[in-house]
Amino acid sequence: MDKVAAGKAAQMKQEELFPPEAGHIGTDESGKGDFFGPLVVAGFFLPAGQEAVLQQLGVRDSKKLSDGRVLEIARSLRQGYIQTVVAIGPERYNALYKNLRNLNRLLAWGHARAIENILGEVNCAVAITDLFGDERFVQQALLKKGKNINLVQKVRAEEDLAVAAASILARAHFLYKLKDLSEEYGLELPKGASPLVEEAGVKLVKKYGPEVLEKVAKIHFKTTEKILKIAV
Repeated sequence: MDKVAAGKAAQMKQEELFPPEAGHIGTDESGKGDFFGPLVVAGFFLPAGQEAVLQQLGVRDSKKLSDGRVLEIARSLRQGYIQTVVAIGPERYNALYKNLRNLNRLLAWGHARAIENILGEVNCAVAITDLFGDERFVQQALLKKGKNINLVQKVRAEEDLAVAAASILARAHFLYKLKDLSEEYGLELPKGASPLVEEAGVKLVKKYGPEVLEKVAKIHFKTTEKILKIAV
C-alpha cells in the first residue's frame, strides 16, 4: 500500500471512530476597511437544526445591524455556541502586511486559523467562507486539521447563517478593541476611512508623533499619507 492510500485508509478509520458532527463552520472578518483598529476574523460552528434559533436571535450580516444590536447578539452567540475570534492588532497587522504585501493572503491566514480553532473543539466536515482573491489562499493556509475539510468559498457568503454569526462576532470584537484604543489614547477613533478618521489621525500624530499610527492604524491605507501631509 503506497503512502497516499495508507493516509486515506487512516483518515477513514479516524472518521469511523470520530464521525463528523452534523453542521458546518462559517468564518467572516471585520475591520478590513477600517483605518483604525485591528483586523478580526471569527469562526462559528452551526449545529444542524439550529438555523431557526439563530434567526430568532436576529442573526444576519453584521453590516445590516446597528453596533448596539451586534454587541447584543454576539453575547448570546458566545454563551451558546462553539466559536472563536482571531484578532490581529494594528502593530501585528502592519508587520504581517509588510512581509506578505497582500491583504488577501493575510485574510486567508486569519480565516484558516479560525477554522483550525473550531476544528480543535468539534469534528466538522464543511466550512464556508467569503470568496476573496485566489481560492487557493485559504486552502494553502490550513494546517493539519483543516486539510481534509470541504472548504466552500462563495460570493455573499454572509447569506449563510454560520457566516452571518461569524460576521457578528468579528464586528463585536472589533468594536471592543477600537473602544480600548480610543480610551488608551484619549481620543475617539472613528470607524471606516472618512474625513472624520483623517481628522482624528491628525490629532493623534500632533500629540504623539507619526509613529503612533503603527500602533493604532493600518498604515498601508492611503489615509496615512493624507494624515501625515497635514500633521507633519
